Amino acid sequence: MSGYVIFNIKITNPENYKEYIEKVKPVAEKFGAEYIVRGGEFELIEGNWEHPRTIVIKFPSYEKAQEWYNSEEYKPIKKIRLDNAISNGIIIKGE
Repeated sequence: MSGYVIFNIKITNPENYKEYIEKVKPVAEKFGAEYIVRGGEFELIEGNWEHPRTIVIKFPSYEKAQEWYNSEEYKPIKKIRLDNAISNGIIIKGE
């Protein structure tokens, strides 16, 4: 069963956030990641969507998604995001 990482993000410092965008994908791909959605236009159809940027990343397994998120390789890159954006994130099992 695949694992998905879903982030809903509001970038607070666009200039510094560019470094995150440049560095995150190659590290995620080492863990088998495939980016399904990386920003883009959207239409809110129900409820509240807190932040304007949505990211969906597919991993080979739920465990692989967790391994990436908790990895030493991602740790310094995650800090860039946390310092320059407000975000909500989940790791979820899917098909």
